This record gives sequence, structure tokens and C-alpha cells, in this order.
Amino acid sequence: MAPSTFWWILTGVTIAAELLTGSIYLLMIALGLAAGAVAAHAGLDWSWQITASAIVGALSVVLGRRIRRKRGPQLPATANPDLNLDIGETLHVPEWGTDGTARIPYRGSHWTVALRAGSMPVPGLYRVVELQGSRLIVDKA
Repeated sequence: MAPSTFWWILTGVTIAAELLTGSIYLLMIALGLAAGAVAAHAGLDWSWQITASAIVGALSVVLGRRIRRKRGPQLPATANPDLNLDIGETLHVPEWGTDGTARIPYRGSHWTVALRAGSMPVPGLYRVVELQGSRLIVDKA
């Protein structure tokens, strides 16, 4: 078996593992393994192939971590408008129950609406700020 075939098989196995786990770091390691394959195609010695693989893999992991740190902390999935299209929508709540919740028609069915902590239950317009299961958490609009 040619050395480049070995590197490509390792790259494929790592990509398959990344698809199963969802770890972006495995994809970066696969990039390093692909660099080892390219070095093998270039006819470099085994030690240079390993060196190229290690350098490219390590640099891609470091670069990925830097980019992630620059983006800052992300919202939890329950409050992330990129994941939940209901976040930011406005609702009209005609009346609140004694427990601080309301049942309103929204998107073709009845939803339970709850106030974010610290808000007063008065009728009016509210903005969805979070989803907790099938419950919409709202704040005054």
C-alpha cells in the first residue's frame, strides 16, 4: 500500500468519526492528515509526512480555537434566534392567569406563555425571548 493511501484512509476514518460525533476538532485533525497525504504525494520522506500532518493539524486546531474565542459566548439553544425562529416574535396577551402564565393562539395552536422573571403580568404586546419546551418565555415589548 502506498503511503498516500494510508494517509487518505486515516483522513476518511477521521471525517467519518467527526460526522458521528459532531466535533469540529476532528475535522481539523483530518485536515492535518490530508496534509500528510499531500506530502506523501510530493514524495517526501515518512518523517516529513508526519511533520506536515502534525503542523497543519495543530495550526488548524489553534486557529479554530482563536476564532471561537473571538466570537464570544454564545446564547443557549433555548434563547438563540438562529436556532429558534420564534425568538423575537411579538405576541398579544389579552389576560394573564393567577400563576403568571397565559394560553394564547400562536402559529395555529394554543401555546403556554410565561413571563420572564421580574416582569409584571399586564395585558399587552410581548416579545418571545426564550423557548422552554412548549412554553414561550416572554418579556414586555
